[in-house]
Amino acid sequence: MEPVITPPKPAQRARPGARGRWLALLAIVAALVFVAAARMWLGGAGPTEADTRVLLELRGLRVASAAITGASLALAGALLQGLLRNPLASPDLLGLGSGAGLGVMVAIYTTFAAGGGLADPGGAGATGAAIAGSLGALTVVYIASQRGGYVEPTSLVLVGVIVGIMCAAGVRLFQHLLPDGGFAANRLMIGALRDDVSGDTLWVGLGLLAASLVVAMLFARAIDASQFSDDEARSMGVPLGAVRTVQFAAAALLSAGAVVIAGPVGFIGLVCPHVARMLVGGRASWLLPASVLLGAGAVIGADTLVAAIKAGAPGLGRVPVGVVTALVGGPVFIAMLRKHSRAL
Repeated sequence: MEPVITPPKPAQRARPGARGRWLALLAIVAALVFVAAARMWLGGAGPTEADTRVLLELRGLRVASAAITGASLALAGALLQGLLRNPLASPDLLGLGSGAGLGVMVAIYTTFAAGGGLADPGGAGATGAAIAGSLGALTVVYIASQRGGYVEPTSLVLVGVIVGIMCAAGVRLFQHLLPDGGFAANRLMIGALRDDVSGDTLWVGLGLLAASLVVAMLFARAIDASQFSDDEARSMGVPLGAVRTVQFAAAALLSAGAVVIAGPVGFIGLVCPHVARMLVGGRASWLLPASVLLGAGAVIGADTLVAAIKAGAPGLGRVPVGVVTALVGGPVFIAMLRKHSRAL
């Protein structure tokens, strides 16, 4: 007989009832629909029906890119925070985005050096290289931040930042070696949505997101139980090796998919899981889908703000969406870091 896995019981004040959780999810969905509709409408339509249809199709691709990117990063952040039992874990702070970007740049340069010309850094074929770079960065951070067999929170953040800086420097190096100066790959340094993203790239990103979410939901009860100490989790029959492999691999896959679509969009994977946890509680079966919806809404909302800025001040051009998320998420991270330090 298989042992029964009993998930941990979160604190009473962080345990909204089922009705409250459903209301919170409905509110998130409503907000997501609103920002998506606002983004589709913002910017004006062309003078003819054909122009309007083309503009809506372009905006629809952009909204889809934003939704997949944000959902992937938020889900990756939620999984990493559970894996490392650290509320400060996120794809960008652990260097996964920069690692994925470095993987793509190495693949582009290798193709060029072999006489294959300049490859598209956002092409569907770049996903494998991005996954390799993301997995490599996460492996280095995970090993280097351990102290006595446990991941130390401060070391985790410091090592993640250092690995991210080193990977970003590697991206710059390979950009310098390319004949165009890496102009086409500039968005691998800072998140920026593209109007010309290919359908294949979006389908790959959506496939990675859907597969990761389904597998994570199947392991939801085990993910909850794994938040206890290792000995307690094993005594409840939790397959810690399988759970951690799922969280580890899914976070890398999701980060890679997001980077291929839009580059490293910062702070979505850090902030959105925390907001989701406040709204629906800490159980993975509620936290993971709520994080996905909030992440999608956050990046669509940031892109809507970018469009509003462009409409109000055309001379500024289009601000990269990663700039908006960094300006908003940076202060939130500082506040979270101070709160976490006081709790230690």
